[in-house]
Amino acid sequence: MEPLPEDRAEAVFEDYKLPYGDAQAVVEATRCLYCFDAPCIKACPTGIDIPEFIRKIATGNVEGSARTIFSSNILGMSCARVCPVEVLCVGDCVYNHLEVPPIQIGRLQRYATDKAYAAGWRFFEAGPDTGRSVGLIGAGPASLAAAHELRRMGHRVVIYERRDVLGGLNSTGVAPYKMKSDRALDEVAWVLGIGGVEVRTGVRVPEDVSYDALERAHDAVFIGVGLGADRLLALPGADLAGVRGAVAWIEEMKLGPTVAPRRAVVIGGGNTAVDAVRELVGVGVAEVTLAYRGDESRMSGYAHEWDAAKKSGVRALWSATPTAFLPGPGGAVAGVRFTRPDGVVDVPADLVLLAIGQEKLGDRFAALDGITIDGGTIVVSTGGATGRPRWYAGGDCANGGKEVVNAVAEGRDAARAIHLALTGGS
Repeated sequence: MEPLPEDRAEAVFEDYKLPYGDAQAVVEATRCLYCFDAPCIKACPTGIDIPEFIRKIATGNVEGSARTIFSSNILGMSCARVCPVEVLCVGDCVYNHLEVPPIQIGRLQRYATDKAYAAGWRFFEAGPDTGRSVGLIGAGPASLAAAHELRRMGHRVVIYERRDVLGGLNSTGVAPYKMKSDRALDEVAWVLGIGGVEVRTGVRVPEDVSYDALERAHDAVFIGVGLGADRLLALPGADLAGVRGAVAWIEEMKLGPTVAPRRAVVIGGGNTAVDAVRELVGVGVAEVTLAYRGDESRMSGYAHEWDAAKKSGVRALWSATPTAFLPGPGGAVAGVRFTRPDGVVDVPADLVLLAIGQEKLGDRFAALDGITIDGGTIVVSTGGATGRPRWYAGGDCANGGKEVVNAVAEGRDAARAIHLALTGGS
């Protein structure tokens, strides 16, 4: 992979959650009650044995702790940073019911996995060659997890990725105050370090490699394409310069330099919208407004993330429906017109980001006999199996757009299902 430019706009961000030092990690780890039938494990989509890895930190066995994490979640380093632990493992910690601060599981997981990366610990190797080959479409978290698991089982793996940058949204879309792109690419290299994974970038499926060609070349195929382009609004002024999709802008900000406008409006109430407003403040935008059609209680974005956005100075405009983008000099946007219960309001803006969802890519596979599409997502059964023999799917294209940890779990589980199908259960 080509190195990322050093002048990336994301470089200005510092970690929102600072890493633990050795003493801090041990103190926090010793607070854990090591619950039997621990609810935190059930809350983790990859089922990491959380009390076990924490106990190993407390006893000084950090290498063993990292092995425990990676045995369940090979992308445990990024998940430690990007998982919404407040609503997953940390949110289910029993301390929440005792009016005691919950164990900081994500920060402890980051401590152990960062140690593993820094020390160069490698826990897994490729299995004996089975003579079977699996093609994976997309190089995001689901495919990376599947590829690593398949190599451990001895299957040959080829990843087909249309971009030049690997890692999916971990590399191009994660808020930089959680994880920057270079760290995401470190993880890609670490995961692929198991060896034997062929990666073909700049390849579009089915435009460059047909579905028939994939079936001829491989014994099974995994679809892990994620989500597509931002959804836009067909309103007057939609073609004005400065009216952008939020995901596209975030990618541009993470992978290269950007010019911060003076005033920005983000339309939406989900996690992408909340990330975008925090990032706009971080790159130096003086006035940032989040506009949402509902009220604050109806936002789908995580409450703890929105609280951080408000503390950073983001303004909110509730019950606001956009009706037009207002033109300024030279064909650039100058603001957004909204209708609200109390009338019409114009909000000045030099940049307008639309965070109202992304295209679902399942429809691209609708032509394949046996694959069922529901609302743009691929319908799968246990282990990610589709209705077409030897075709599997996981991640956002199958779950509609969940967390990185869900994609990892689905890619891992699909790999295990593929292995059973190819080997007859051996």
